[in-house]
Amino acid sequence: MRFLPTAEQGDFARSLRALLAAADVPAAARAWAAGDHAPGRALWAGLGELGVFALAVPEAHDGVGVLPVELATAFVELGRAGAPGPLVETASAAVLLGEHGPAAGAGKRWLPGVAAGGTVLALAGPGSPYALDADAADAVLAVSETGELVAAVGHGVVRASADPARRLAAPVTGGGERLGAVPASWWRWPALLTAAQALGVGEALLARTVEYVGQRTQFGAPVGSFQAVKHRLADTLVALEFARPLVFGAAVTLAERDVAAAKLAAGEAAYRAARTALQLHGAIGYTEELDLALWLRKARPLRTAWGAPADCRARLLA
Repeated sequence: MRFLPTAEQGDFARSLRALLAAADVPAAARAWAAGDHAPGRALWAGLGELGVFALAVPEAHDGVGVLPVELATAFVELGRAGAPGPLVETASAAVLLGEHGPAAGAGKRWLPGVAAGGTVLALAGPGSPYALDADAADAVLAVSETGELVAAVGHGVVRASADPARRLAAPVTGGGERLGAVPASWWRWPALLTAAQALGVGEALLARTVEYVGQRTQFGAPVGSFQAVKHRLADTLVALEFARPLVFGAAVTLAERDVAAAKLAAGEAAYRAARTALQLHGAIGYTEELDLALWLRKARPLRTAWGAPADCRARLLA
């Protein structure tokens, strides 16, 4: 068996990486954190033109069908670039609204816009009182404790989180439109895509740290030549490399235990990469002016979003 990306998947990843490299993603992320969504929306439109969101939308609604491996590939790149917005939530909500999920009529309302990159959806789960970036979304959806998908009528006060670009608000579901039941395994989608995004964030942090320790000198030698630094970087790389096959394996099987394992491994690996980056950058790593902060701030929330480590371990042991 061949456990490698196909040529088409590799080309797609390279095209997406080139698009994100050409865009000023850090500036868009900072604007998003300040409440200015225009640069982020422009970035989303470019992602839509490339077909990123169409990977979560069925053909009946202008998508290409739900393709989990390609989605995981895209979200690794989005995490590596530090793209802002409820990317995971929009793609996951699109899957739930698809032709094989509840409320096909609601799908007609939002999914063509999602596929084109023009519609942003926020999504809240029963285990969390908040929806990510509800103030920037065209619609706020929530999964109730009874497993019903509800279109919220609005949202509460927008609150800051550990990552300024991840703004939180409680959805107001009372009196909202009931869209239908979702399967008990619906959480697999946001968990899988968050794992892929976390993997990309971890890889970005490691790459920037390796570059920095090669430039910074101490005692007349690059910091990266010190054995203790090499060991720390090697441990971080091993954690990320072990998480990668789990993420793509989960995208292939979509089995609940596989997704839980992928989310646990990728979240912990990204968090390790953040701790390594902060330690090896020293005091400069704390500064908001350094772009590194955009990825440092993401690692901790992604570790717990859509499946905290304890929850993932519980699913694995169940």
